[in-house]
Order: sequence, then structure tokens, then C-alpha cells
Amino acid sequence: MAQKTNVRERLLTSALEALHQNGFNATGVQDITDAAKVPKGSFYNHFESKDAIGVEVVERYVSKGAERRRALVGGPGAPLARLKAYFRSLNQLGPATGFSRGCLLGNFSAELSSQSPGIRGAVAGAMTDWTKDIAQVVAEAQQAGNVSRDIPAATLAAFLLNAWEGAVLRSRVDKSAAPLDAFMSVAFNKILI
Repeated sequence: MAQKTNVRERLLTSALEALHQNGFNATGVQDITDAAKVPKGSFYNHFESKDAIGVEVVERYVSKGAERRRALVGGPGAPLARLKAYFRSLNQLGPATGFSRGCLLGNFSAELSSQSPGIRGAVAGAMTDWTKDIAQVVAEAQQAGNVSRDIPAATLAAFLLNAWEGAVLRSRVDKSAAPLDAFMSVAFNKILI
């Protein structure tokens, strides 16, 4: 049984890397199995389809980001400072990869929302949970008097996440941190006041 788990794990790890780097449609099952160094038939012993592994890749990606979100929601410091630090840490990921990957959730949203109901559902659920975490911190900042209560925390959180995802896409096109810097400037100097 350990052998099967090892193969499944290798497939998932390879799929996350390949799908994040190349996109869903540009990555074939053969690419995943080659990267995992397993026969192609092994893929179908563990996953019903490429869409099925795509759903699990979304779940794996979200769980990898869980530590950063725990610092956002339950970390020390003032809520607005935590929120700013959180987005700053996310913005470091673009330059670290040469602006080649972006956010897997944003990538899959753009590429697969009309193509794969299963992946769309997994991404939608992840985005909903992510928005709720951001909203919780925005609400804390509103209660502390650091952010206006004119707009509900949930609306501000959705806007921040949507704007950040757009900035990430633009940073990939421009191969520059300028869109991410603009996001930070507008979000924290004009929106969250």
C-alpha cells in the first residue's frame, strides 16, 4: 500500500508543479506521469481523469497557502497591519518566479471556468473561503477604527482579492512588480482608509 500512496503522491506533486507552470490545457497526462517518473497507466489507477487530479491540485494548492492565511487571520499585530503584511508576502511570489506562474486559482479561473465544472467548483469554494478570511480581518480593522465602515467587510474583501488577482495577471503580462505595487498603493492608501 505504501507503494500506491507514493505513486499517487508523486503524481499529485508533479501535477501541481506542471499545471501551475504550464496551465491545464497545455499539460497532458503524459507530462504529469513523465515528471512523476511513473508509467502513464499508473495515472488512471489513482485518478479518474485529468479533471479529477485538477480538483485535487486545487485542494493541495490551497492547503499549501494555509500557513500564510493562518498568520493573516490569527497572527499577532493590528488587523490592518496583518492584512498589509499578508498581501506584501503574496506579492513576493511573483518576482520569485520571474512572474511566470501567478496564482493557480486565478490561472484556473481564467482558463477553466467554462471548461471543467469540477475544477470551477473547487476554485469557487477556495475563493469563497479566502474571501471570508480576508473579510474577517477587514471587519476587525473596521472595529478597531482603522478602516471605514461605509462598505461592508465582505464587499471590501471580495474587491481586494479580485483586484489582487487582476494585478497578478497583469504582472505576468508586464513581467513586472509594478501592478502589484499599484495594488498595494491603491488598496492601502485609498480603499482601506
